[in-house]
Amino acid sequence: MIDARHPPSGRSDIGPSARKSLIYVVDDDHDVLKSLRFLLETEGFEVRTFRSGSALLGSSKRQDADCLVVDYKMAGIDGLELAHRLRGLDVSTPIVMITGYPDESITTKASSAGVRKVLLKPNLEDNLVECVRNAINPEAIAG
Repeated sequence: MIDARHPPSGRSDIGPSARKSLIYVVDDDHDVLKSLRFLLETEGFEVRTFRSGSALLGSSKRQDADCLVVDYKMAGIDGLELAHRLRGLDVSTPIVMITGYPDESITTKASSAGVRKVLLKPNLEDNLVECVRNAINPEAIAG
C-alpha cells in the first residue's frame, strides 16, 4: 500500500500490485469534482466522484473508500446530512468536509456528524491533501 504521507513521485519501490488509497469526492459542482479529482490523483490517490449524497448512499461500494471528501452545500442531501446517514449505516470512513459557506457553528455541527475536518473553499489544495493523508493515517500526525 502506498504510504499516503508521501507523494509517489520518484518512488521506485512501489510495485504494480501496490494499492493506492481510495478517496471518494462528493460535490454537486462538476468543475469542483474535476479539480479535486485532478489534485488528489496528482498526489497519488485513486479517486471516485459522486455528484450527490444520494449517489454515494445508493452505491454498494460506499464503505470501500479510505477517506471521503464531501461538500457541505449540495442540492438534496447536504454534507452534514450525508455524514449523519453514513454514520447511521455504520460507515466509519473518515470524512473531510469542504465548504464555501463558512458559519460559526459549522465545525461543531460537522464534528457531531462524525466529520474529521472542515476546510474552506476555494484555497483547498495543500490543506486538503494534508487532511486526507492525516485522515487515512492518523498516526502520522503525531510523528
